[in-house]
Amino acid sequence: MSRHLLAMALPPLLGLFILGIGNGFLATVITLRLDAAGESPVVIGWVSSAYFIGLALGAMLNDRLLLRIGHIRAYGSFASLVAVTVLLQGLVAEPWAWFALRLIGGWATVGVYLVIESWLLASGDARVRGRLLALYMISLYAAGVFGQLLLGVTEGMGGATSFIVIGMLASLSVLPMAMIPRVSPLIEKAEPLSPLRLITLTPTGVMGSFGSGLLVAAVYSLLPLYLQRTGLAVDRIGQMMAVVVLGAMLLQYPVGRWSDRHDRQQVLILIGAFCTLISLAVLWLPMNAWLLAGLLFLLGGGVFSLYPVAVGHAADRAPAGALVRMSQGLLLINAIGSALSPPLISPVMSLLGDAGLFWAFGGLGLFLVAFFVWRRSVRPAPVPVAPFHASTPMSAAGAELAITDEWMQGAIEHEHIEDLSGAVPEVEVAEPLVGPPPSDEPHIVYYDDSRADAPQPPPAQEAPSGIERGSGRG
Repeated sequence: MSRHLLAMALPPLLGLFILGIGNGFLATVITLRLDAAGESPVVIGWVSSAYFIGLALGAMLNDRLLLRIGHIRAYGSFASLVAVTVLLQGLVAEPWAWFALRLIGGWATVGVYLVIESWLLASGDARVRGRLLALYMISLYAAGVFGQLLLGVTEGMGGATSFIVIGMLASLSVLPMAMIPRVSPLIEKAEPLSPLRLITLTPTGVMGSFGSGLLVAAVYSLLPLYLQRTGLAVDRIGQMMAVVVLGAMLLQYPVGRWSDRHDRQQVLILIGAFCTLISLAVLWLPMNAWLLAGLLFLLGGGVFSLYPVAVGHAADRAPAGALVRMSQGLLLINAIGSALSPPLISPVMSLLGDAGLFWAFGGLGLFLVAFFVWRRSVRPAPVPVAPFHASTPMSAAGAELAITDEWMQGAIEHEHIEDLSGAVPEVEVAEPLVGPPPSDEPHIVYYDDSRADAPQPPPAQEAPSGIERGSGRG
């Protein structure tokens, strides 16, 4: 990857990292504050889902603003709106107000993601695009780790401190984008594909993106509630959430590399089975702090790896020129799954208790495994064909290709002698090197240079007279 490309990608990645630190623990702060105020899991789930509804709306609409005003100004607009909505949450502590503010905040946040993803996709070609997106995911998850660790510090100060710090970080994230020279990559207008068209093209990619939205949204919005009700202090909850995001960050690249070398559909099956087993282990094994942290680390690595592998599988089947449109469509599908996750899973927690969260994780993982196995049986992975080895064609064209530079030089020298003497030399027929015994009829000589023991063409001085380039005569 060139230095110029790294310099081009650094400002948006740095801005994402700064904004992601605050955004990484905002969902945890909201969940803990609502639970401390005595709100039910259903109310907490609906307030959390408002953010993901905003993500879905932004995935459909925000590209128009980006195309109208450009990357840098669009980023400044979206990040400023994120800061305003967070600061207002520190002033108004009502569930209905937080629902509306989280809706607007989700709409603005997905605008930030759209700016950065389109910037990176347009900056590099297919040879480096995977590495750029890997840096994008690592920046996002690393920010989430720092954000969760910051949770205990800001919540210990009480009041609106957490919302003020998050708003400050959102405002500061504009600086890397605003201070670079006014140069940004060009991007063509690309409307997202319809969900029906996406399902037709890649059912596995759509279901993987949808299932990832369900699982990741539950991790961010409902896992802190589970941890708090198990008796953990706020700072320990932040540490546990940091462990989850750390697992997502550290296991992201190995899983992605694994999916590059194997059938991605098979990788998705194994990820779903892995998430199911980890969820059952949390339910059935006697828990202590270290074992819980280790299982949450693995769960984060599995849950957060589901989306990029599903997108990679869909990109493998994307029509020419539809990669960006497919990415936007899958982002919309993922946002829809995220919006539906808290309202669907929080009633399970009310019915089965706090452990219902991991029963839901296990059930979702098992459903994804069944769906991926079914799709693999319907559409197996393509079998690579035998490698192609070039050889000289056994045809008239092959005879033309067999004429070497030495043969051509010999023919030119002979024609030069002919021009000087004015005499027409007698044409001699070359003896065959490959084929039947000599006969009275002229014939074409074929050479098969794919065999080590194949005969070689005669030297230049033995070349027959009258050879013309492309004549097919030997």
